[in-house]
Formats: sequence, C-alpha cells, structure tokens
Amino acid sequence: MKDYIIRATAANGQIRAFAATTKEMLEFAREAHDTSPVASAALGRTMTAAAMMGIMLKGDKDLLTITVRGNGPLAGITVTADKDANVKGYVFNPHVDLPPNKEGKLDVASAVGIGLMNIIKDIGLKEPYVGQTHLVTSEIAEDLTHYFYHSEQIPSVVSLGVLVDKDTPIKQSGGFIIQLMPGAEEEIIAFLEEKIKEVKAVTTLFEEGYTPEAILEELLGEKGLQINEKVPAKFYCNCSKDRVEKALISVGREDLQSMIDDNEPIEMNCHFCNKNYEFKVEELEELVKNI
Repeated sequence: MKDYIIRATAANGQIRAFAATTKEMLEFAREAHDTSPVASAALGRTMTAAAMMGIMLKGDKDLLTITVRGNGPLAGITVTADKDANVKGYVFNPHVDLPPNKEGKLDVASAVGIGLMNIIKDIGLKEPYVGQTHLVTSEIAEDLTHYFYHSEQIPSVVSLGVLVDKDTPIKQSGGFIIQLMPGAEEEIIAFLEEKIKEVKAVTTLFEEGYTPEAILEELLGEKGLQINEKVPAKFYCNCSKDRVEKALISVGREDLQSMIDDNEPIEMNCHFCNKNYEFKVEELEELVKNI
C-alpha cells in the first residue's frame, strides 16, 4: 500500500479528520539514516503528524516544521512538510538503543526526554508563526494533542504508531488526527470521547488490514463520514548541489579561501536525507570568483 493521507469530515462538519499510512516514507528515512527501532518510532510518529498537518496548509509555498528538543539520548527531531505531503526529517542521534518500557513497547518517551516541541508555520508572512509547548509525555501524539488544544484552541485526538523490529524494514507506520470544530454539540463531543476509548492502537489496526479510510469509518462512520480528499505522501528532500553551493558562498570569501588553502576536497552533508556532496578545490576556487 502506497503512502497517502485521507482528509474527511463528519457530523455535518462538526468534526474534521485525517488518517495516514506512512510506512514507505519512514522506511526511506530508516535506510538513509540507519535509525534504531526507537529512533525510527520517534521519527516516524513525527513525520506522520507533519504529513497530516502539512495538508492543512493553504499556500503552495507554505511550510510546516516540527522540532522536538529533549534531554534524552535522542537529543532532538526535526521534520518539515508542505501542503502536498512532501515530508523530510531526521533525528539527532539515530543509533539510540534503549530497552523496552514497562509495557514492552519501544521507549520513545525515554529516548526523547523532557523538553519542548515547536510547531513553525511559514505561510508567507514577514515572520513565521511559532507555537511552542512543553512535552507532556514525550510520546509525540499526546504532545501534539496538548499543542492543538493550548496553542490553536482546537480540541483534538492524535494517534500515531510505528511497528518495527531491529535491522528489518518498517512493518507499519501511520496515524490519525480527529478535531472538533468550533460549536460542536455536546452529543458529538461525548460520542467522540467514547469512540476513542474503544479504538485499538493504530499499528494494530494496520496489522489487521485496515486502511486509513477504514480507520476513519470505524471511528466516524456512524456520524456521516465524508471522504473529501486522498493525498499521496512521500519522503522528499529538495537538496541539490546548487543549493549547497549557495550555502557555501554564504559563509564568505575568507572561510572559502581557508578551505581552498587546505588543498583538499570538502564534503557537505544534507541532514534530512543524509546525502553527501563533494566539492573539489577547483570548484571552491570557482565559487570564490562569484563572491
């Protein structure tokens, strides 16, 4: 099943919902960064959320960034997404290896640790919108639920999951976001609260053969679920040698000349996709001429 996101409404517009399967994009990231299972889980949850939040954007050039900074051994997560569900991301320490938590699951909370989550929306204004929240559980989904309620005043349910074993491809990755719109009736609120209590873990649903559409039907089918859009999702990094050249030029003539004086080629790495770009001394000399 290719990665994609479903956008839907229910209860005559009182509820909006998103559900995604993101196994392929996370597998790309796992291979690129050689992430451990717990690092894959943390990154996959964040990328899945960013993909769904990305398609909430309006403008073609709008960009969403989620950063997580904690005092755990993972150190941090950075993920970006656009309105077309093009997603890229990385963790600071991809090789974190921790024992399972007391429930026998990947211990994402301990890997992340105590810290902050930032949601940055660059929507073409002079300054990007930045929302910040303290990590309440460091499990990512609950932290985003807290963010939506306190920073955007949108009561939300966020469920994210990754199923992976050591040194094997990602088995499952995905999630859903369900949000109550302003003016939602008490009956709808109570209905959703009960439904969420009953629902299985999202990775369990995927293992049982559920699709994103089927997950939303399970949750909201009784309230007139309407599927509005299906958006393909993928890991996409827009790095290129030209972009890296511009970054090198921006460091200034003096630093570039110092690199040239070393008389050795240099290698630049893209944090997002882990691709390396080599610049020979002759290429650096040409860059200096453009400053």
